[in-house]
Amino acid sequence: MVLLSAVKSHRGGRDYCNQRVRSKEMRVAEADILILPGLNDSEPEHWQSRWRQKLSTARKVEHDDWRAPRLSPWRDAVERAIVASDRKIVAVAHSLGALTFLHVAERQSDRIAGAFLVAPPADSAASRLPAVDPAFFPAPRGRLAFPAIVVGSADDPYAPVPFARDLATDLGADYLDAGAAGHINLASGHGPWPEGSMVFARFLASL
Repeated sequence: MVLLSAVKSHRGGRDYCNQRVRSKEMRVAEADILILPGLNDSEPEHWQSRWRQKLSTARKVEHDDWRAPRLSPWRDAVERAIVASDRKIVAVAHSLGALTFLHVAERQSDRIAGAFLVAPPADSAASRLPAVDPAFFPAPRGRLAFPAIVVGSADDPYAPVPFARDLATDLGADYLDAGAAGHINLASGHGPWPEGSMVFARFLASL
């Protein structure tokens, strides 16, 4: 079982694992939840796909090319989705989707209520991902104007813990440690991810 533990950050290291939460559906209905997958999209059994099915206001941002991503069209697609939303958005981004979101966040901060950023890849990962446009890197590090969580893993092949922690610090986000959870994707056993779902519900309730 993967356990998430809060680590102190500029936002005070909230304890999302033990915080009390009111009705999740009430909070979900107040925001447009944007699901932002990474390279190769999220499979139907991936936790992101499961959350999209369960959360009534969730929708996925689609891209024309999931296998050879280019920053400009990916960034533009995310920005269009944010602008088209009727309510403030909460981003649920994984891997390259998290980097894409960060490239948009400053320009659209007044439309964003919060961000849940899982396993953003380190700058050093660029050399291991030849299909990915190098313009995605380095990760934008400007302080966010809204609450955010960065979730990292002790054995993520694309994001060493020091990178994820430092990124969270620079963003002014809370950092959560998922333990030895790989890249927190289907390959690492994260189809169902109940601990992540619990933390996300409590994050929503805190907004």
